[in-house]
Amino acid sequence: MASTFRARACSNSDCALRFPVEDESPLGAQCPLCGSPTAFVDEPYPTHVIDSRPHSEVHVEVLLDNIRSLRNVGSVFRSADGAGVSHVHLCGFTPTPKHPKMAKTSLGAEASVPWTRHADATQAARDLLADGARLWVVDGGPEAVSLFDPRVLAARGPGRVVLLFGHEVSGVDPRLAALAERTVCLPMMGIKGSLNVSVAMGIAAYVLRFCPSVENFEH
Repeated sequence: MASTFRARACSNSDCALRFPVEDESPLGAQCPLCGSPTAFVDEPYPTHVIDSRPHSEVHVEVLLDNIRSLRNVGSVFRSADGAGVSHVHLCGFTPTPKHPKMAKTSLGAEASVPWTRHADATQAARDLLADGARLWVVDGGPEAVSLFDPRVLAARGPGRVVLLFGHEVSGVDPRLAALAERTVCLPMMGIKGSLNVSVAMGIAAYVLRFCPSVENFEH
């Protein structure tokens, strides 16, 4: 459901902060930077609700193995909700939505995306394979193929693809990688070799769900 917002402006000319709040909300009556009074300015405007349909029949799931950061896991849930991810598997010491602080980054998405906790990611992966899922590691390495490769996009579905993400520093457990159908990566053009796990997960899930295959383009 769309909400209506309106800008507030600080009365202190040396500050001049301008920021949005919900229309008619009492929040922001004092400037969050300098504490001066603020006033509503300009006309209210609505937020836009995007109604999207996926371009692929693939059902995407995510497996997080020993992801330590609570913020990263919360962000994963928010992206999973947006991309229509079917399930999140939380393995090892990865925090779960039962943690009281996760909602600060997941913003309620932890309640909309099904999840389960597994002590051993390798056993969870074996169970997923036995249930008909396909495992795709998202990582670097000599066997990794770009997620944007037309062959990868053509291989998505229908069916279930579980995207596997490993520890922020040590990467994906080799035992997990050995069970996977393929390893995909996101091209990196800067000085860093990888993206934040929550950013990488969001990109990967959206590519699999919404990026058209090459054969769908008209020439």
